[in-house]
Amino acid sequence: MFDVVRLVHLSAAGGSGAEQLMTELRAAAAGVARRVLVQPTLPGVRNGGDVLVHLRFDEAVDWSGCAPRVDAVLADPLVTHVDGAEYDGGVGRFAEPRSPGSVYLVLLLRVAPGTAPATVDRFEADLLRMPGYIPTMRSWQLSRVIRGIGSVPWTHVWEQEFTDLDGPYLMHPVHWAHVDRWFDPECPDVIVHDRICHSFCANELA
Repeated sequence: MFDVVRLVHLSAAGGSGAEQLMTELRAAAAGVARRVLVQPTLPGVRNGGDVLVHLRFDEAVDWSGCAPRVDAVLADPLVTHVDGAEYDGGVGRFAEPRSPGSVYLVLLLRVAPGTAPATVDRFEADLLRMPGYIPTMRSWQLSRVIRGIGSVPWTHVWEQEFTDLDGPYLMHPVHWAHVDRWFDPECPDVIVHDRICHSFCANELA
């Protein structure tokens, strides 16, 4: 599988134009993508944009044929900024995915250049530890980025589906005890220094 995420920031004058933009994005991927999720983001995102786009294709070549249409839609003057990533799905999974969740969440991040591969492996293992402790996380995928666009050159995409908005994990003990250290500038283990994009939306497919 080949996945694409776009976090679309809109001007303050978005209004009804946002609905039209989402309709055009869905149409641009229809019939090509296996999964087409294009939804407004929910309150509480961090650098997450106003519209979240997640597309899944059987092969990278399928995205190559679809990308010009998506890019043409995103060239609309209503769009002020786009962060995004393209990646082969999955460094690994903790276990087989459970049933689908109602909320889709995605985190774009950049591991600092020069980080030792063994350290990156431990970081990834800590992220993949989380589903074993958080039953509201219904499915998940951690991937290394092939091509990133936007604010920084992203290295990883961490995706989950949750049962509801109470599911996100930031206050869960497994996060602050094992995962936060990789992001905390006051911790010697920190490897994520740049801005991150933390975005989520209703998991309603086109």
